[in-house]
Amino acid sequence: MNRLTALMGAAVIAGSAQTAAAQDASTVVATVGETKITLGEMIIARAQLPAQYDQFPADVLFEGIVDQLVQQELLAASLTDVPSRVALSLANEERSLKAGEVINALTGEAVTEEAVQARYDEIIAEFEANPATEYNASHLLVETEEEAQAAAERAADEDFAALAMELSTGPSGPNGGELGWFGTGAMVPEFEAAVVDMEVGAVSAPVQTQFGWHVIKLNDTRPVAAPDLEEVRSEISSAIQEEAITARIAELRDATAITLPEAGEIDAELLNNLELLEP
Repeated sequence: MNRLTALMGAAVIAGSAQTAAAQDASTVVATVGETKITLGEMIIARAQLPAQYDQFPADVLFEGIVDQLVQQELLAASLTDVPSRVALSLANEERSLKAGEVINALTGEAVTEEAVQARYDEIIAEFEANPATEYNASHLLVETEEEAQAAAERAADEDFAALAMELSTGPSGPNGGELGWFGTGAMVPEFEAAVVDMEVGAVSAPVQTQFGWHVIKLNDTRPVAAPDLEEVRSEISSAIQEEAITARIAELRDATAITLPEAGEIDAELLNNLELLEP
C-alpha cells in the first residue's frame, strides 16, 4: 500500500512538472468573449507591479492579475468610439519599447568585463601621467582687506584655529576655520589659486573672493589615490553604455533621411493643447 501511494505521488509530481514545462507565454489563462488573455500578458503585468507586491504569494498575485486583466478587457471591449489619443499613446509606447530593446542589446554587448577593465586601465594611466593633489586647509573670512591683513599679521604668532573662531564670519569659523580635504575644482578659483601656490604650514596674504576676504592656512597635502575598479565600475559602465548608444544613433542618423520643422514653423505652445486630441 505504501509503495502504491509512493508511486501515485511520483506520478502526480511528474505530471505536474510536465504540465508546467508545456506552459509558455502563449498559454491561454482566460478568455473574455472572443479575446484570449495569455500567460505572457500576465508576466508583463506582474513585472510592472511595484516592489511592495513582492510580499504576496504567487497564487494571490496570479488571481489578482487575471481579475485585473479580465476587468480591463471587459471595459476596453465596451469602448465603441476609440479616441485618437489611444492610438497615439500606443504608437509612442511601441516606439519606446522597441527603442528600449535596442538599447538593452547595445549595452549588453558593449559593457563586457574586458571593456570595463580597458577603460579602468586608461583611468589608472591618466592618474599616473597627471597625478592630482588634495589639500587640507583652514581659513578665516572677514569683510575688508584691512581686517584680513590684520588677521594675517596676528596669525604669524597666534593659533590659527583660535583666531578663526574669534574673527571669522564664515560657517567654518566655530570649527576653527577647518575646511577638511578638497581637490581642485572644489573651491572658487581665487581661493584655489592661493592654496595651490602655498607651502604646508604657511599662512596666506589676504585673498579676495565673492564671499569676502580670506586668510588661509595650508595644513597638509596628499596625492589623490587612484580609485579601485569596484569604486568606479558603475561610472565606467554608464560611460560605455552612453557611448555605445550615442554611436549607434549617429550611425542610424547618417543612414536615414530625417526631416524636421524649421524653427518657429510649429507653435511650441500647442504641446499643451489637449483639445487637439479630441475628434
